[in-house]
Amino acid sequence: MVLVIAVFIGLAAGLIRAWVNKTRYNAIELHYPGLVILAFVPQFIAFALPATRSSLPDSTVSALFGFSQVFLLAFSILNIRNNSFWPVILGVVLNILVISLNGGWMPISPETVQKLIPNAPAGAWSIGNRLGTGKDFVLPVEATRLWFLSDHLMLPDWVPYKVAFSVGDVFMSLGVIWLLWSMGRKAEGSSKEFSHE
Repeated sequence: MVLVIAVFIGLAAGLIRAWVNKTRYNAIELHYPGLVILAFVPQFIAFALPATRSSLPDSTVSALFGFSQVFLLAFSILNIRNNSFWPVILGVVLNILVISLNGGWMPISPETVQKLIPNAPAGAWSIGNRLGTGKDFVLPVEATRLWFLSDHLMLPDWVPYKVAFSVGDVFMSLGVIWLLWSMGRKAEGSSKEFSHE
């Protein structure tokens, strides 16, 4: 969800920049865009598709989640000549690191869960288990490896939508905003030069 917000912010910033520069909003050519689809499909099957998100074994879901991260990392590395992918790569690596060290899931603390779903009925979640049908696994802070990289950040209280996210997600979001903002730049010279902003 945080990345979706980043897309809207980046698009808005890029369109405003293009309007200020009196130029069109230019799409940047990216290498191997099919890898983005390969990164999206496993997460869609694991977490969004009603027919599978509740029926797949946790081990399968965890594996799909891992494959998704690997495809996303590969796509980012293959586009590393575009500077906006540097924070994306850092974010993906940080997420992969904390997920790998915590059993293939993104850890989330009980305290964060209570803030995230304060009105959840008794038994809706428990420590040592997956949180609903998502990617998070509820672990106490003291039992979490690299806790500071887990899903422990939240949007300000004045934002009505509640979502928990990680430091890695922040870096990825910054990269996405940077990429979309750069598309509003006034073209100077070749498109190749433009793509390296």
